[in-house]
Amino acid sequence: METAAAATLSPELQAFVSHLQVERRLAARTLAMYTEALLRLQAYAQADGVLLAQATPLHLRHWVGQLRRRGLAPRSIAIALAAWRGLFRWWGRQGVVQANPVDGIRPPKAPKPLPKALAVEQAMALADHPGAITDPVVAGRANTPALAARDAAIVELLYGSGLRIAELLGLDIAAHTDAAGWVDLPDATAHVLGKGSKRRSVPVGRSALAALQAWLALRPQLAAAGERALFVSQRGTRLVPNQLRSRLKDQARRAGVPTAVHPHMLRHSFASHLLQSSGDLRAVQELLGHASISTTQVYTKLDFQHLAKVYDAAHPRAKRRPPAR
Repeated sequence: METAAAATLSPELQAFVSHLQVERRLAARTLAMYTEALLRLQAYAQADGVLLAQATPLHLRHWVGQLRRRGLAPRSIAIALAAWRGLFRWWGRQGVVQANPVDGIRPPKAPKPLPKALAVEQAMALADHPGAITDPVVAGRANTPALAARDAAIVELLYGSGLRIAELLGLDIAAHTDAAGWVDLPDATAHVLGKGSKRRSVPVGRSALAALQAWLALRPQLAAAGERALFVSQRGTRLVPNQLRSRLKDQARRAGVPTAVHPHMLRHSFASHLLQSSGDLRAVQELLGHASISTTQVYTKLDFQHLAKVYDAAHPRAKRRPPAR
C-alpha cells in the first residue's frame, strides 16, 4: 500500500478534503488525520480494483480488518471510519452514492484505562502533611493560615467523602433554597448535587469535620461579604477548579507523593481504599453516586491489581526462577 508521504489523493477525495477545510473548518490536526485515512481508503480500493463510489459494506469491513491487522489502535480506526463515513455521506448529498457503506460499521472497543489511585500511605501523607500550614508559599503565592486550613479541609473532603471537584466547589456554607450543596456539621453529612442533577448525601468523617471547623473559623478572613460558597479564593469569591488543581498538585509534591495528584485521583483513592477494606461494591456505588454498578466495578480491578502486587512481592512462588540451561 502507498504511504501517506508518497501518495496523493484523487481529485474527488481532494474535493472532499477542501470541503472539510473551507466549509467545515476542521482543525489542521484533524484535517491531517482525515487525509491520512482517505489515503488508506484510496489505496485499499485501488489494490482490490474497486471504484470507491461502488464500494459495498463488505468492502469496507474488509478494509477495516486490514487496519486492524496493521496494528492501528481502536482510536485511530475510529478516526478512519469517521473520515470514510463523512466522505460517503458527502457523496450521498451530491447523488454520487445511494447508500453509505460505512453505516453500521463500528470500530473495535478501546480498553478503558484503570483509574489512577494513590496508595493508602500516599493519601495519608497528603492529608497529614504538616507543611500545609507552616510553608510560607504554595503554588507561587503566599500561604496564610486561612488558605492552609482551606486546603486541608478540601483534601479531607475529596479523599474522605469521595466528592467530585464540581460537587465540592458547589458546596455553600449553609443550606438554602438555591444551594447546590452544603455540609451539615451536626449530622456529619455532605449533601451534594452530582451528575445528571442527582442529589445524594455522603458521610463526613471525623478528620474532615475537624478540618472543616478549623477552616470555618478562619474563612471570614478571606470570604467577601455575602459570599455563600464554602470554599473561597484569596479574592473572597467561590474557588474555581484551576485554582484547586494548582494548590493540590503543589501540596502533594511537598508531601512527597511521587505522582501528579489531581482532585479526581482522590475520589478514585476513596473508592479503591473503601472497597479494599469493606468489599461492599453496592455501598461504594451509592457513596460515589454512580447510576450503574458497572461504573463502580472498575475499582474491583484496581483492588485485584493491588492484591496481585502484594502477591508478586511476598509469595515465594511468585518469584521468577532463572531459566534452566
